[in-house]
Amino acid sequence: MTNPRPRPEILTINPYIGGESKLPGINRVIKLSSNEGAFGAPPAAQEAFRRMSEELHRYPDGAATDLRRALGAKFALDPARIVCGAGSDDLIYQLCLSYGGPGTEIVMSEHGFSIYAIAGQYAGSRIRKTPERNLTADVDAMLAAVSPATRIVFVANPNNPTGSMLPEAEINRLRAGLPPEVLLVLDAAYAEYVERKDYEPGIRLVDAGDNTVMTRTFSKVFGLGGMRIGWAYAPPAVVDVLNRVRGPFNVSIAAQAAAIAALETPGWVEMSRAHNTEYRAKLAANLEAAGIRTWPSEGNFVLADFGTPALADAANAFLRGRGVIVRGVAGYGLPHCLRITVGTAEEVALVSEALALFMAERHG
Repeated sequence: MTNPRPRPEILTINPYIGGESKLPGINRVIKLSSNEGAFGAPPAAQEAFRRMSEELHRYPDGAATDLRRALGAKFALDPARIVCGAGSDDLIYQLCLSYGGPGTEIVMSEHGFSIYAIAGQYAGSRIRKTPERNLTADVDAMLAAVSPATRIVFVANPNNPTGSMLPEAEINRLRAGLPPEVLLVLDAAYAEYVERKDYEPGIRLVDAGDNTVMTRTFSKVFGLGGMRIGWAYAPPAVVDVLNRVRGPFNVSIAAQAAAIAALETPGWVEMSRAHNTEYRAKLAANLEAAGIRTWPSEGNFVLADFGTPALADAANAFLRGRGVIVRGVAGYGLPHCLRITVGTAEEVALVSEALALFMAERHG
């Protein structure tokens, strides 16, 4: 007898491992490993979640009509061109399965978000990772990697885990250089944190043609990572495809209510962005003062570069011993780095002090 066997390419996938939340023997943990919003979810979103406890026996609106309408009002978009999912990961999987498959290729940058490779391999596509310049996606390298088999190009902008960003002119140059039949997916999970004037999350390119998709999430600035809710803004034909293949009730009734309340909380994004800008700079400055290189970031995290994998591992162990969890990024080809979320003012101070002590001890 033989056992059931999956498609061979499935066993080549390295499973995604999320940021840790607990440490054995430590009661108070400072979690800076998952880029969660510094302030949690808006109080109105928490209250909306509690209210929905009386409706948990009801199926949600599969079309997420009210949520799409709220997103349209918030970002001045046509709700008919929005699709919601169980996190933006859900929609990325559906795009790969719908437009990829055996015999096709998906292009992404060398240190791009790992879900692109996982979802692409799941679909049966070949993944082509292109070199970066200074930990930033290289448009010329991505265009050079395109072949007749290419179906999707993924760009996380800003990128996780490096924090780097491509300005609108470079994104436009990428789109112009791609064949029209290649789908460009712009993952703008960290868009709300960006303050640079040369940034555009992808709305203009989606509006300009029929071959670009923008994905967004409620897991970062809106603090709803535990609810698993994301969305895509896309051309009508792509929306039609996603609505054909997505789960019929892929966003829970509680997640939809919490997301609407979060969107309608006045000043939440502005407050969160201002805090992030201030304390991201403070965190980077503190690490640099301690002798740790940091890479420029437009997200709600800082990539700390320790120069060698051994030093990064030692720093990680040192932090864990003090109840601070950050993210090792060896799986992204950056074993000498740690990604550190910008938390509250207290959390930024704690991780800064711990790493300053670590570096001082290492240097006698």
